[in-house]
Amino acid sequence: WRSPLDYAEQAMLYVPERMPDPKSVERSEYIERLIEECWPVIDMVGGRTFVLCTSLSAMSRAAEVLRQTISDNGRGYPVYVQGEDGRRRLLEKYRRDGNAILVGSMSFWEGIDIKGEMLSLVVIDKLPFAPVGDPVQEAKASWIDEQGGRAFWDHQVPLAAISLKQGAGRLIRSETDRGILIIGDRRVLPKRWGGSAYGDVFLESLPPYCRTRRLDRVMDFWLHPDSWS
Repeated sequence: WRSPLDYAEQAMLYVPERMPDPKSVERSEYIERLIEECWPVIDMVGGRTFVLCTSLSAMSRAAEVLRQTISDNGRGYPVYVQGEDGRRRLLEKYRRDGNAILVGSMSFWEGIDIKGEMLSLVVIDKLPFAPVGDPVQEAKASWIDEQGGRAFWDHQVPLAAISLKQGAGRLIRSETDRGILIIGDRRVLPKRWGGSAYGDVFLESLPPYCRTRRLDRVMDFWLHPDSWS
């Protein structure tokens, strides 16, 4: 069935130009850079943000940097973090405040339905590949390779693409929603755009949002919805 949502009009995907390859820097530095790049957008939409991380360590660092950035800029956005309270209670607080930022790991990537302007921005730190050393994934990969397949392309990439789609799906939940999706990981882009050989797979898994790598386009989309192009 055709979707009733007009994704190209309702949402924008922003992959910041200045983000480093996640493999080229330490995880802590990567998260610091991500929050730095996202802060103008977070402030523009007045909080109302989910920050979805691919690991607990990244989640903790993102919350720490966010709280410091909010304090440094004299803002009052509450920051709620997975593990500091139960999931249900965190979502109640988020809905109650109306200007909060919720930082979570993979358990917040699905099964959450927040409609309207209360959730205007979703930030995803990295492509959600299975962690290295996971024995279940390693066993599956070995089996696929033994059967003549390519475990990375046949299993890991499709699995991560499904997870990415679930995370992005928190953003647009109704025909009247508007929002911005920020993905910090440049590997989501095709190689011809400075991304990866598998970037097309990830982009095709996402709804057809309008796309940009420029902050000014994001600002224009949000602040001037009737005139941006």
